[in-house]
Amino acid sequence: MESKRLTGHLAALFTIIIWGTTFISTKVLLVDFRPVEILFFRFIMGFAALLIVCPHRPKAVSRRQEAAFVLAGLCGICLYYLLENIALTYTMASNVGVIISVAPFFTAILSRLFLKSEGKLRANFFIGFVVAMAGVALISFNGSKLELNPMGDILAVLAAFVWACYSILTRKISSFGYPVILTTRRTFFYGILFMIPALFLFDFEIGVERFADIRHLLNILYLGLGASAICFVTWNLAVKVLGAVKTSIYIYMVPVITVVTSVLVLKEPVTWESAVGTVLAVAGLFLSEYNGKGRGKNE
Repeated sequence: MESKRLTGHLAALFTIIIWGTTFISTKVLLVDFRPVEILFFRFIMGFAALLIVCPHRPKAVSRRQEAAFVLAGLCGICLYYLLENIALTYTMASNVGVIISVAPFFTAILSRLFLKSEGKLRANFFIGFVVAMAGVALISFNGSKLELNPMGDILAVLAAFVWACYSILTRKISSFGYPVILTTRRTFFYGILFMIPALFLFDFEIGVERFADIRHLLNILYLGLGASAICFVTWNLAVKVLGAVKTSIYIYMVPVITVVTSVLVLKEPVTWESAVGTVLAVAGLFLSEYNGKGRGKNE
């Protein structure tokens, strides 16, 4: 049991490390690609990879189970990324970074309403949430002033909420007993279907000749195979093992990974805000994870 929980934590940490570095690939691709094009190509590639690895179909899927797959694809693949990308066109990236980190709080609330298996939330979760959010805010704003934009900020809140919905749905799906790769692939399928109408709204272009540039090809491979195919499988595995709430807490680490990557790869300077914010975000994660006896809250 202990080794299984360790696997869950390692899967969540691995996922967050990859997701925290995707901004570099996205930044490179945004020179010649629209956000919706990057989104579509990465998940098409992710779906194809999962189909090759696990070509089988789930047997005896009930209508209720199918509905869970449909909703998970809508929330975690389509709506979350579209809302986040649209929010970035209205408000600052720092605002979006802070607001998205509220997702574990929404996950905790929804788990109390819909998941009996998650257990009772203790005070340490909420204390950790406050500490982590203070750290995330320091990292995200990092010397810039707070500028509120109602439209963008509301869209970011909605993105955090639909990710929480995805986490709850993933926890439900894990109880169906199907392999994680198969359930992730099915979720991708529905997410891509819901994404197709949005392509026409955002002037999507196929333009596959752009991948003749090796930089574009390598970065979309990183996003498609790494951040999508592999990471959604490892994230869903973590949710299956640890639960929706405990896994979602790792979201606090995304800004930390981004800071570390910026320093190591982009040679950006370390500021006191990012240093203190990193300490607070990590401290908040540990506070939320453990109670006074050092044992997980969802055991």
